Amino acid sequence: MNPSQPAIKARDARSGAATQGETPIRHGKPPRPLAMRLYRLLVWSVMVFFLLNVLLMIATVAMNSVATRWFGTPLPQSFTLHWYAQAWEDFQLAAVLRVTVEVVGAVVLLSIVFGVPAAYALARVQFPGKRFVLLIFLLPLMVPPVTYGIPMATAMYRCGLAGTLAGVILANWVPSLPFVILVMTPFIEQIDPNLESAARIFGANTFRYFRHVLLPLLVPGMLAAGLLVLVRTIGMFELTFFTAGPGTQTLVVALYYAVFSTGVRASQSIDAMAMIYMGITLVWVLIALQFVSPTQLVSRVKEQRHDG
Repeated sequence: MNPSQPAIKARDARSGAATQGETPIRHGKPPRPLAMRLYRLLVWSVMVFFLLNVLLMIATVAMNSVATRWFGTPLPQSFTLHWYAQAWEDFQLAAVLRVTVEVVGAVVLLSIVFGVPAAYALARVQFPGKRFVLLIFLLPLMVPPVTYGIPMATAMYRCGLAGTLAGVILANWVPSLPFVILVMTPFIEQIDPNLESAARIFGANTFRYFRHVLLPLLVPGMLAAGLLVLVRTIGMFELTFFTAGPGTQTLVVALYYAVFSTGVRASQSIDAMAMIYMGITLVWVLIALQFVSPTQLVSRVKEQRHDG
């Protein structure tokens, strides 16, 4: 008898049983309970409802900014870009944008120049009380801006800095510097410290090591931190509002005064200014997301907590 015949007969028996209506056993994931399905449905429904409301509000503002008349109809009667030109002249947006660029540029530059060396020292040097020093640096990020903004503005008014461009830059620099330190410290910790020893062995001095080895490695992190500080400074309202004067208002403060100032202003003009502000901020946010992922910082903080 051929040894392979029993195996063939067993295979034929299994195939015959399957053809006679017997359902083969399938190994798969067990069905989810009804409560879990309802929970997932509820979460997705809330998310869709929230996003839909946000999109509808933005669409309403965008539609009103280009509408001529819009009273009780689903869509405006006609469209125009006249309100953008009127907002540019009425709110003096050219001067406001110039001040915004000056403030944002100075804050980003100062934050990078002073924040990167501080982050490098915190990442490389071990000393007693390091966590306390890091906590002091990060206090402006953990405390609401109104808490320290009012005393800071009071001190600036006494020193004559309030209402000036330097005062607005200094006020926005206070939370931006620790933000750069928070972003750059874990970035620098990922750089191998043995690179400096290798550069020293090959005869590189401090300047050459910084110029040819360290700086190229720091540029991506500096660019990401600078873009995030830029977006943060554009939207910083409280500190700018406390310290800005008539000629030193950034775009977000000018938008606030346009909405709540006395007098009758066309809502279309205000909505046009709001769309300009949202467009500028959105462009910089999209650029920043090309260089840094919001989950990178969170994952790094989680790793540090587990290591500690």
